[in-house]
Amino acid sequence: MKQKALQMIIESGDEGILQCDMWRKLGATSREGSRIALKLARRGLIRRERVLHEGRWTFKLYPKWRKVTLDSILGCPCLACPDSARCGPWGSVSPNECEKLTNWLLQLAEEDS
Repeated sequence: MKQKALQMIIESGDEGILQCDMWRKLGATSREGSRIALKLARRGLIRRERVLHEGRWTFKLYPKWRKVTLDSILGCPCLACPDSARCGPWGSVSPNECEKLTNWLLQLAEEDS
């Protein structure tokens, strides 16, 4: 049941899921849901944030990590670079000195702000 709960929390993404909604969807009791959430939080897999929902205090559960997608590296110049075989921190071509990589990272930072 812990694995199902964790999967549900991960799928909720940045908006999170209310602890009461999680245990209802799992078909568990409030007590079981609370214990599952506490165990996942202690293991560092989720973050619990106390919120007031419909006049009652509950917790909103958020994943500490997200699903990995290729979207984060699409457009990276390293993927099609002819010098990738020679590239490395101490190689003749270095990511520390790469103008294409620097420009791409600056562009990503600009888009995020």
